[in-house]
Amino acid sequence: METALLVVHVLLSIGLIALILIQHGKGADAGAAFGSGASGTVFGASGAGSFMTKLTTWIAVSFFATSLALAYTAANTSSEPTSVIERTMQQEQSGEEAAEQSTGDVPVAPASSDSDVPTAPAAE
Repeated sequence: METALLVVHVLLSIGLIALILIQHGKGADAGAAFGSGASGTVFGASGAGSFMTKLTTWIAVSFFATSLALAYTAANTSSEPTSVIERTMQQEQSGEEAAEQSTGDVPVAPASSDSDVPTAPAAE
């Protein structure tokens, strides 16, 4: 869910940047009077302003909504590990802490029947 929301957020931001860069400012009509040429020829003389303004507004509102949704999901996610590696590391750390608390500061290796190496005696 969070990944899909993040993808939509990035696409909206790219669209918003592109849409703002496509639009021409209020002073662009003055440049057309001095020979710059095609002022508003793609969407007509006044049709571009209302269409582009409304589209920019809706994309901006959607961008802010996804920003708020991402902030909400980030604030309400648990700190529980999601990957298998993180879970095993957390279990190993909690096992080591339990062993240290029960035997003091010296951790004791568990006895295994497959090894030829003798185990250290437990601290009393």
